[in-house]
Amino acid sequence: MNPNHSNPPVRRRDFLTRAAKAGAIVAATGGVGYWLHDTQGPTGKPAAETVSLPDYSLPKLGQRMSIITGSDRVKTINRALQALGGIEQFIQSGDRVVLKVNAAFASPAALSATANPKLVAEVARLCFAAGASSVVVADNPINDPQSCFTLSGIAKAAEAAGAKVILPGAASFKPTTLPNARLIRDWPLFIEPFQRATKLIGISPVKDHHRSGASMSMKNWYGLLGGRRNVFHQDIHTIISELATMVRPTMVILDGTTSMLTNGPTGGSLEDLQPTNTMIVSTDQVAADAFGATLLGKTAADLTFIGKAAAAGVGTIDYESLKPARDHVG
Repeated sequence: MNPNHSNPPVRRRDFLTRAAKAGAIVAATGGVGYWLHDTQGPTGKPAAETVSLPDYSLPKLGQRMSIITGSDRVKTINRALQALGGIEQFIQSGDRVVLKVNAAFASPAALSATANPKLVAEVARLCFAAGASSVVVADNPINDPQSCFTLSGIAKAAEAAGAKVILPGAASFKPTTLPNARLIRDWPLFIEPFQRATKLIGISPVKDHHRSGASMSMKNWYGLLGGRRNVFHQDIHTIISELATMVRPTMVILDGTTSMLTNGPTGGSLEDLQPTNTMIVSTDQVAADAFGATLLGKTAADLTFIGKAAAAGVGTIDYESLKPARDHVG
């Protein structure tokens, strides 16, 4: 008997739902193991010297922004960078680049809960084409790191482009303190990917978030924290603002090709998603998120963390003041 005749075909939506559930089970199992190794938490004895992230921004370029519409991520990211003068404005020969992606969940790329693997691979390729000597892709996911990078497709795509994926381990973290901060004090920072790094690019999708209202460029830095970081959920807007103050990227890439409008940040159904066909690249992460909010049907005023980051001097809410380059690619 032909087995194909005895079983009904699996619809694409059913497959994605099942894959997400399977990923969640794997992730939950691995995630418990991952968190158990942190038995002391941030109040335990310091394991290493205090560290801080260098400033990876390029002040000479000023605040720049491009907003490109289109459904093909490879085309829109290339056009977005061309509109800002080309990737060579940001990446030079010999640069060692970190791509801080959002790989928070063990979820297939089609559910848009993580950075899109094709976009990550294309950015890595462009960095190498501009002369980068190395490209590292990293995140400290909520779920089990290996499962997240595998099921999202990010690991396979990044490695195919020649990049190195660094998964967090117990030795990957060192304590950091952000001056004048209320929350980031003597807290484990995922520092391993930044050893000898010269440039930092954030890559994140546009998503709803049940606590902060949105997960975009600034929320993406949450994945650099270790320890029991869920304690920060009670003051989510302050922690996002402090992270944006702490991390000074070369640029951020905010992928609004598909936006998660409901049930974020995890999602889990295609019904949570809507094609918004927009790619944003900016040296100003506040401006990027202020525009990204519009793809969720919101304004910057609806998202407290954007105002807090702007008040802290991280960037501007008035993204139109940057005179963003706009175009469409079919």
